[in-house]
Amino acid sequence: MDRLSNTVRPYAWGSTTAIPALLGIEPTGEPQAEMWMGAHPGAPSRVSRSGRASRSGQTGMASRTTVPDDTELALTEVIAADPEGELGATTVDRFGPRLPFLLKLLAAGAPLSLQVHPNLDQAREGYADEEARGVPIDAPHRTYKDANHKPELICALTPFDGLCGFRRPAEAADAMEALGVDSLKPYVDLLRAHPEEAALREVLTAILGADPAEMAETVEQAAAAAERLGGAHAPYARIAHHFPGDPGVLAAMLLNYVQLQPGEALFLGAGVPHAYLDGLGVEIMANSDNVLRCGLTPKHIDVPELLRIVRFEATEPGVLRPEAAPSGEELYETPVDEFALSRYTLASGAAPAVLTAPTPQILLCTAGTVRVGELSLSPGESVFVPAGEPVEAAGAGTLFRATVAA
Repeated sequence: MDRLSNTVRPYAWGSTTAIPALLGIEPTGEPQAEMWMGAHPGAPSRVSRSGRASRSGQTGMASRTTVPDDTELALTEVIAADPEGELGATTVDRFGPRLPFLLKLLAAGAPLSLQVHPNLDQAREGYADEEARGVPIDAPHRTYKDANHKPELICALTPFDGLCGFRRPAEAADAMEALGVDSLKPYVDLLRAHPEEAALREVLTAILGADPAEMAETVEQAAAAAERLGGAHAPYARIAHHFPGDPGVLAAMLLNYVQLQPGEALFLGAGVPHAYLDGLGVEIMANSDNVLRCGLTPKHIDVPELLRIVRFEATEPGVLRPEAAPSGEELYETPVDEFALSRYTLASGAAPAVLTAPTPQILLCTAGTVRVGELSLSPGESVFVPAGEPVEAAGAGTLFRATVAA
């Protein structure tokens, strides 16, 4: 197995303290939003094989080639050199010669953009269309960066606030009406006059298509009223503080507000609008970068494509708690194939947890000290374990396990 050296992304919404506190290092004063663990080409983890033998792609476990001392490689390179040896034949057959998931530490100090992700067919169609039209992959108005979907799961390490899925139109109408802002009345009337899908679609369309100057004034008035009212309206005042005048502040009022406690999780499937607001968590997703934004961002918003992708239906945000197995593994159940996330709470002196699997794994320590094979992990440290490699974990701490769903 290989200890990972991971990149921290300095997005503006990132917390300046959460990731440094987990790692036990001094903050730099700059936002540290996401630590990526995996083989995404945008910021692949690096491994130091230090003279270890490396699997050969021709014969899997049998043949070996030697890696020179102190060689550091991107995990993308390691996998490309021997996909079956690193990922296992079954994973390669199902997903091709790439790691199908990306693991992150996510630290939100301010709201992320209000966003939604396409399903697999929509991603393939959208990517093919933009390729055919010659839209550069790095163009700011490019929507589809790849042909994959992006289901994701966020598990809270600290109290974690977010928005997830549409609330019932009547609830959204009540929340807007309570603000006493005259310019919100047309939205309130629409929410109460139409069936659920039509009401949500018409109001979101109207918010995103409103005159920018008029919308900015409405948002300013709504934010001031939300701050006066406090309580259930307080989150919208906080959002408006970070994004004054942004129509996403009103769009956020259409969604469920969710507070996760440590160990609780949210699964975000295709078409579900969501935004993370504050907190530190472990996030896992299919290895994709396809995001359609609804607001709370200066970036491009493709309104027609967004309206095609969003699922306009009210949902209860399903807060997930892990299911414990006799082995001590606590699994977060999700309906996707690309990833599985579980947690081990290890106690000093207890028998080691056996984690050997026919699929590739990334193991992340988030508390205490955990020994994985011959490697000792502190909070924020992680390892990549190739498919089939024997591995045990022991110590006193918390270990998250990311792998491919069985």
